Amino acid sequence: MAKHLEVVTEQSTPPVWAALRNQAEHAAKAEPALASLLNAVILSHDNIADALTFQLARKLGDQEMRAMTAREFAAEAFASDPALIAAAEADLMAVYERDPACKGYVQPFLFFKGFLALQTHRVSHWLWSEGRETLAFYLQSRSSEVFQVDINPAARIGQGVFIDHGTGIVIGETAVVGDDVSMLHGVTLGGTGADRGDRHPKIGRGVLLGAGAKVLGNITVGDYAKIASGSVVLKPVPPHCTAAGVPARIVNCPTCEEPAKSMDQTLSEAVYDYVI
Repeated sequence: MAKHLEVVTEQSTPPVWAALRNQAEHAAKAEPALASLLNAVILSHDNIADALTFQLARKLGDQEMRAMTAREFAAEAFASDPALIAAAEADLMAVYERDPACKGYVQPFLFFKGFLALQTHRVSHWLWSEGRETLAFYLQSRSSEVFQVDINPAARIGQGVFIDHGTGIVIGETAVVGDDVSMLHGVTLGGTGADRGDRHPKIGRGVLLGAGAKVLGNITVGDYAKIASGSVVLKPVPPHCTAAGVPARIVNCPTCEEPAKSMDQTLSEAVYDYVI
């Protein structure tokens, strides 16, 4: 069967799937002990959607839900909404561009639980949107068990999102996360009480959420803002500003141009009134 070929110029970025396969082939030759894994997860498939359904099923399958069953509804989600695959590709590029420890696409695709938890959420959110809430919550539970990342299936998350390390991240039901956001381990986007309704944060485009940051309540963190590690944010943060402290206060406006992409977690020198 003839296959569609993508045109790649010297100026264009190589397609994610082509780059992923190429890197997997090199990795299989360099490390024969992993050749079988690389072949099963990546090289034996014709496209990134098939490979991703296999990888998620391999990770999420258990005694109650066999891997093949998990793969079937993941494939159903990707076939129904191709935007899920576009988002996965953008997420994969975000990991490579923002994580200096990442050597290519193979690492996050196989091993990085932040990336895998996010793709699991994308499937669970599709299920939730289709009215299949029980199965969506089952996936949320499995993701929490396997990846230590707990994202309510109703939460809305944009593309090009980078979840670094992942451990301990909690994102509530009515939270919204914009495109190109970066967050580190221990981030909580939570509520402030038992009231129902819209009660979780709205995170703008390009925001950087430092390790252990807690953003609580139905508040907005503006585009390209930065939340310092360990901060507790209870009030809205304007765009392009940095919030730090417990409770957080605005310490720098404007912050760097694109904090989520630069991953710059430092604060303005004006913040420090003592010498370490």
